[in-house]
Amino acid sequence: MATLRELKTRIGSVASSEKITGAMKMISSAKVHQNEQALKKLAPFKEQIQSIMGHILSTDENFNSPLIEAREVEHASLVVFGSDDGLCGAYNMNIFKGFLVALNKIKETHGKDVKITVYPVGSKIAKAVRRLESDELEVIIPAGVDSKMTGERVTEFTHSLRDAFISRQTDLVEVVYMKFVSMGRQILTTDQLFPVLADELLQGESRAEENQLYIFEPDPNSIFNEVLPMFVTSTMQEITVENRASEQAARVMAMQAANDNAKKLFEELQLEYNKLRQESITTELLDILGGQVER
Repeated sequence: MATLRELKTRIGSVASSEKITGAMKMISSAKVHQNEQALKKLAPFKEQIQSIMGHILSTDENFNSPLIEAREVEHASLVVFGSDDGLCGAYNMNIFKGFLVALNKIKETHGKDVKITVYPVGSKIAKAVRRLESDELEVIIPAGVDSKMTGERVTEFTHSLRDAFISRQTDLVEVVYMKFVSMGRQILTTDQLFPVLADELLQGESRAEENQLYIFEPDPNSIFNEVLPMFVTSTMQEITVENRASEQAARVMAMQAANDNAKKLFEELQLEYNKLRQESITTELLDILGGQVER
């Protein structure tokens, strides 16, 4: 049975843990809001690009770009976003499960002999992915690519993936990440980055107004090839921020659960401490009264 001193020490430790988890929850909440603001800032840029794409696609031109070229997949690439920090619950585990689903789907669709290169973003997910490395599955961690990378580094990373696709080093590029919906809801998502899907481009066509008001210089196809890489880069920027917001939201929920558990444990220990203290006082009083009676 624990002594009063031991219980007091445990209560102090639990109280400290409660304060720490509470502070971490507040910090992560602030970071979620920061990333939400970043998403709002990215939205107008991407919407404008989609609008331009919509105007271009509404013409009668036949468009041609190496970024939309679908070909037989002999070498696929998977970019999987995770975190560099822990204490975010089952966040990385859920992403890893989604990665395995995407990996198996590629093999089922394009054959078991397809070679796959994985680009893990974040040390936690990189550690899990490295266990699967084999002759058919290569893991590459580009320098400076992590869950906290800057917008410039995201652009450079996207350009390297684009160049690999154009040079036929890879025939398919997919991205696995957590899409941020709200503080309590994140959706595991797999998007195809290259080749760019027609459905993604046609989303902007509904935003396009009557096309006869526009004059394209030098020509729609040239503009299309200039704007399309910008569309892909903006998509990757959005994915990075979405995943970052989801990580912090998962950490908020994990810290909330830890804080609730700490409160519950604190109350249980406090109750046990009060009972033991009361028993100790009662025993001392009985000893005093017993001594007086003997006299």
